Amino acid sequence: MSRPADRHVHTGRPATRSRAVRVVRASGLGLAAVAATGLATLLYGVFVERLRFRLRRVEAPVLPSGSVPIRILHLSDFHLAPWQTIKQDFVRELATLEPDLIVDTGDNLGHSDVLPALRDMLEPFRGVPGVFVYGSNDYYGPVLKNPFTYFARTRKVKVRAPKLDITGLEALLTEEMGWHSLNNDATTIEVSGRPIHFVGVDDPHIKYDRPAEARAAFENLHRAPGETVVALAHAPYQRVLTELTELGADAIFAGHTHGGQVCVPLYGALVTNCDIPRRQVSGASSWRSATRRAFLHVSRGLGTSIYAPIRFACPPEATLVTLTPR
Repeated sequence: MSRPADRHVHTGRPATRSRAVRVVRASGLGLAAVAATGLATLLYGVFVERLRFRLRRVEAPVLPSGSVPIRILHLSDFHLAPWQTIKQDFVRELATLEPDLIVDTGDNLGHSDVLPALRDMLEPFRGVPGVFVYGSNDYYGPVLKNPFTYFARTRKVKVRAPKLDITGLEALLTEEMGWHSLNNDATTIEVSGRPIHFVGVDDPHIKYDRPAEARAAFENLHRAPGETVVALAHAPYQRVLTELTELGADAIFAGHTHGGQVCVPLYGALVTNCDIPRRQVSGASSWRSATRRAFLHVSRGLGTSIYAPIRFACPPEATLVTLTPR
């Protein structure tokens, strides 16, 4: 009687090992794709979008009925360094817009030796009325920071060296350009034949704002009922926006946020670098206090720290804000 043929017993180990190899390979390809996408995004943010300067145009219906519109060029957050010639050329070209007023909401300086370049960049605006406030980077130079600290809600702001030439900047803006400082101060300027009252505070981000001083200066202005009030602050903290609104501001201009600087499409800014609601991190909106409402414009700004030279889904910009009759 013949013996049955030996049967081959399949243990499954070679197939399991093969599947494991495929999984490892697929994971490796996935990680490589993620790394390549991340690198491409980084390169785009550093070498393309950061230099895609653009002009935004918005309207603010804050003037009395029958007024002639007033065109305000809102400039903010240059963080200027001497070698940034593309940015300098873009800003100089904005003079062809022939604005009626310049509003500068701070962080002009981004390097200890940039005043000559800043002077040359602003030269085409000489003779145009202007007002300004300072940001922290007008007092102190940029420092290398851990970017993840911006996600901490209770992040403490530490002001560190190097100190910048704030005296030279003040002389450039006030004496050479003829612009008015609104750092905890107020003034009245005739713009397009109409008196506009201005009030502002120094940078709230480093707690240089003195609302009581600004209020006292504002209350000393000679104002007629119904005349327009414009307010400035570098960093749009809620307490400051509310104070300025309750003081009587019809329009408030701010910067500081960089629009989030790095945004996610269809979501928006990841951080605001202050306590303003994320939906108001840039562009035109309104701010309400208990009794009043003011037009609010927060600029994305034109620069970044030289230690974080990247933007994504948030191109640098200047804004032409046209004040129109209510």
